[in-house]
Amino acid sequence: MKISFVGAFLLLLSSSAFAQNQVHDQFAKITTEQQAQAWIASNAALKPAILHLNSLKDSTLIDKRLLRQNQGDVFSVGYVTYKVLEATEKVTYRASYIFLDGGTLSNTEIDSLKKIIVDKASKGAEWNQLSDQYTMDGNTTHGDTGWFFGEEMMPKEFQDAVKAHKTGDIFFVDVSERNWHYIVKKTYDDDDKKEATVLRANGR
Repeated sequence: MKISFVGAFLLLLSSSAFAQNQVHDQFAKITTEQQAQAWIASNAALKPAILHLNSLKDSTLIDKRLLRQNQGDVFSVGYVTYKVLEATEKVTYRASYIFLDGGTLSNTEIDSLKKIIVDKASKGAEWNQLSDQYTMDGNTTHGDTGWFFGEEMMPKEFQDAVKAHKTGDIFFVDVSERNWHYIVKKTYDDDDKKEATVLRANGR
């Protein structure tokens, strides 16, 4: 009877280990949400689910860990296995600017205006009013860029400079090939948004 009990126990262990390895191995083969949905339909006993996570609203410890993973990662926490089906990250920026047109003004005039504007800003002049007074692109937003991402919205030189500065900094950006000149104030911290689609199920 003792041998039979030990044999049954070892058989149970080996079956459990096979089931655990099976989940991880099967997850490794799943690459799309459609495949994940099909797997879910066939494995209801493992309580599978697809999670759609967003760094702006999902903040538990496991959510944060999942959002740090790369697309394709498979890993287990305790007796639960996860597969990151999709992972994206998008950083957006926001600033306010004054545009000076080098096609209309000479370099000496541009340099002079830069000094005048920065001096006024350092003495407490409202940036919105400075933009309305000096900008040469006719914008109606007081120079506010809104949240932007990518060169289709702002020149690469502009985006790189905003990325490199801290909120509150005032700095110059020159787009030489277009003869465009900006005086920029970074108005917000960068908004780093991460999203992930994750398959989870009991087992390993």
